[in-house]
Amino acid sequence: MPLIKNSPTSTLKPVVFTVLWAFVLWTLMFFPLTAHHFNFWLLMTIAALSLSTCATIFMPKWWERLKLSPSNILLGVVIAVSLWLFFWLGDKIATFLFSTARPEINAIYGIKGSISPYLLSFLLLLIIGPAEEIFWRGFIQERLSQRYGLTKGFLIATALYTSVHLASCNFMLIMAALVAGTFWGLLYRFFPQRFTAIIISHALWDAAVFVWFPIM
Repeated sequence: MPLIKNSPTSTLKPVVFTVLWAFVLWTLMFFPLTAHHFNFWLLMTIAALSLSTCATIFMPKWWERLKLSPSNILLGVVIAVSLWLFFWLGDKIATFLFSTARPEINAIYGIKGSISPYLLSFLLLLIIGPAEEIFWRGFIQERLSQRYGLTKGFLIATALYTSVHLASCNFMLIMAALVAGTFWGLLYRFFPQRFTAIIISHALWDAAVFVWFPIM
């Protein structure tokens, strides 16, 4: 369960500050008028490291909730595979129903550029994927749950996670963020003791969907 339940004294200043910082970074990375000025993966790595650092500062000892056990590793793999299959099915349905879906999905994969698949796998598995969970679920959802309760905390955190992707002006990316954010947020809402498995699933899903088994 969250570290502190329904605590009205839990300050939201760190949440506001760090989420605003996330909005700035995601806008620079994704907004069509700014994205081409930056190396996407360099900026994403900087974003991941800076946000996870903020999470560590404002939510010290979050790592004490981690438990690298065989069951968590297996569960993380199962979650990642399940989410990949859900997105694969969603891709088929979306491309059948909407003529704009495939170009927008292709635009998302265009972000990969010419980066080495080995380097990209490394970044997604060990930095970007884990850092996003540490920040969005381990800190933002945790702190909001402390303040507003488990369900409201989950809903607000998921809305914020989705909103930072609005700058992309890419409907499919925004929907992907909404679905994935809801999926991981619900897992954290009901099974916070499985935080390690959630982190593993995010890292594996990132690498699978972007590098190993792209949904094209």
